[in-house]
Amino acid sequence: MSKEILSLEPKAIWENFYALTQIPRPSKHEDAIQAFMVKFGEDLGLETIKDAVGNIIIKKPATPGMEDRMGVVMQGHLDMVPQKNSDTEHDFEKDPIETYVDGEWLTANGTTLGADNGMGVAAAMAVLQSTDLVHGPVEALFTSDEETGMTGAFGLQPGVLDGDILLNMDSEDEGELYVGCAGGIDANITFKNKLTETPKGTVAFKLNMKGLKGGHSGMEIILGRGNSNKLLFRFLKHAAKNFGLRIASVDGGSLRNAIPRESFAVVVVPEKHVDACAASLKEFEAIFKAELSAVEPDLTFFAEPCDLPKNVMKGKLQNRLIDAIYACPNGVIRMSDAMPGLVETSNNLARVYSDDKKIMIQTLLRSSVNSAKEDLAEMISSVFTLAGAKVVLEGEYPGWKPNMDSPILKTMQNVYNEKYGKIPEIKAIHAGLECGLLGAVYPHWDMISFGPTIRFPHSPDEKVKIDTVQKFWDFTVETLKNIPVKK
Repeated sequence: MSKEILSLEPKAIWENFYALTQIPRPSKHEDAIQAFMVKFGEDLGLETIKDAVGNIIIKKPATPGMEDRMGVVMQGHLDMVPQKNSDTEHDFEKDPIETYVDGEWLTANGTTLGADNGMGVAAAMAVLQSTDLVHGPVEALFTSDEETGMTGAFGLQPGVLDGDILLNMDSEDEGELYVGCAGGIDANITFKNKLTETPKGTVAFKLNMKGLKGGHSGMEIILGRGNSNKLLFRFLKHAAKNFGLRIASVDGGSLRNAIPRESFAVVVVPEKHVDACAASLKEFEAIFKAELSAVEPDLTFFAEPCDLPKNVMKGKLQNRLIDAIYACPNGVIRMSDAMPGLVETSNNLARVYSDDKKIMIQTLLRSSVNSAKEDLAEMISSVFTLAGAKVVLEGEYPGWKPNMDSPILKTMQNVYNEKYGKIPEIKAIHAGLECGLLGAVYPHWDMISFGPTIRFPHSPDEKVKIDTVQKFWDFTVETLKNIPVKK
């Protein structure tokens, strides 16, 4: 299965991407991929730097006759989002990604593929390897930990890179050029868990909300997919009120930047209400299916018997938790006035998890308008503060303001038009590209983002359209040939 990709074109990219799939590289576990990239650069005889936060920088001189061109920084991130289906056996810290060709697409066997951002990294590697491409001075910047904190972008130091133009290779629609992105804030919320002995005369069940599509909390938030945490707590509120349901534990979602696909709760119900509660659960499953039929055809919501837990949450805490989760804003908050069809502001209620000492909630909110981002952060903070939780707003990163007079934008528009007979679409993205942070460190950079077509990143349905990789590569090669002369 996996080696099918070695027969795909352009081999310059696919061979590198295959190598990346063989090296486990989930966020926060990037030692192996960083070591691989250092060896890659050194084996090519190129200047190779690993900085204090794990960024890898590889510099390649201009080809003969191109020394007077503006310097180009090709940028992508080394880490990938580790998401898998619950019935898939896979250890993201040890196992390679198993890929296969599915018609026009390359995808993975029950896990994320890592095309986000393996495709961009593989393309930059191919340029560094090349002996026949024409280009000015190029540098590859491979950043660390983009998906869970943008650690590499936050930690990049000024003066290390010499280039004038940033080609961010982390967008996901071939034929589109991105000139702006949203900023974001993490809301990390904690309740002190207060437990009491499980009431006598109760029966225990594990509630399972499964089968949702999930996806990238920026790119796919506009699709109106179900949020497994919100759906689960919608039922919990009803069942606690009407059947005396008590929560022992909850475990919903997995990553702050992935729309939650699965949520689970261990609960107890008084024996006299078991049948009525089970019937209500079936009714809620039907309601959810009806409301989300167009976007979540595989949704399932069911209960299975489990061992009676020793403790459950105290009643007042449970009520405050349920009310806060129920009230928390989620999904698209506002669409952009400046760019029709673009989400301006959103929130992803990503994670709800409990242990014996605490209940933790994570949300990632995004906006291309700083004041709207701050307003939404305070709104979420207010909801959970009123419920008695501790709220920490952190990890804020800036958006990237579009520059429609960008010289590299005009160059790439012309190159694409000459090669493919049409002007590429110019867009901004409701996701956290690293450009905002990188541009703050190197404010003179002229920046643009592009890439091949990738669908459903941050989910096990992630896939890349094979023929767009060839177009992405050809466009990259022609762009490097046409970089303007340095003034």
